[in-house]
Amino acid sequence: MRQQQEEGGTGAAVRVGGGGAGAVGLRFHGLTRSFPQERDDPMRDFLVTARSDAVQIQVVVRTWRGDGLDVFLTGLAEDFRGWSGTRTWRSLEGDLTLTADHAGRRVRLVWGLHDRFPDDQWRFEVTTEHAPGEDMRNLAGEIRGFLEAEPPP
Repeated sequence: MRQQQEEGGTGAAVRVGGGGAGAVGLRFHGLTRSFPQERDDPMRDFLVTARSDAVQIQVVVRTWRGDGLDVFLTGLAEDFRGWSGTRTWRSLEGDLTLTADHAGRRVRLVWGLHDRFPDDQWRFEVTTEHAPGEDMRNLAGEIRGFLEAEPPP
C-alpha cells in the first residue's frame, strides 16, 4: 500500500493489496467534486479499480466528506489488540463497502465494489490482510490524505 501521484500528475492515488502473482489489488484514484459548480461542495467522487492479471473492475464511489472511511480505518488501527465480531462501513450510495475482522495477528478487510443503486445487480469482493497497529494506521493515513486532497478543477 502506498500513496502516489497519478499518472500525468493529476492527483493522488492509494494502492491496497495486490503484489503477488494473480493477486487482486485496489487503486483509489481520480478524486473529483461531485458538483464542481458548487463552491463549498462536500461531496466527492473517486474511482476504485480492482485489478489483477485476470480481472479489471472499476466503480465510481460517491461520498459525503469521505463518509468517515479514514475514521473507520483509524478505529481498526487503535484496536490493534483485537475485537470480536465483524465491523462494517459503507459509502453514501453503497457502491463501496468494507468489512473488517481481527484474525489474531492479521486484520482481514473485505472490500466490496457494487453496482449503483437501485440496480445492485452485481458485486465484486476482494480481501486484503494487514498487520494490526502500524500497518492499519498507515492505511488510514493514506486514505485520509487522499480524501482530503483538493480535487483538480
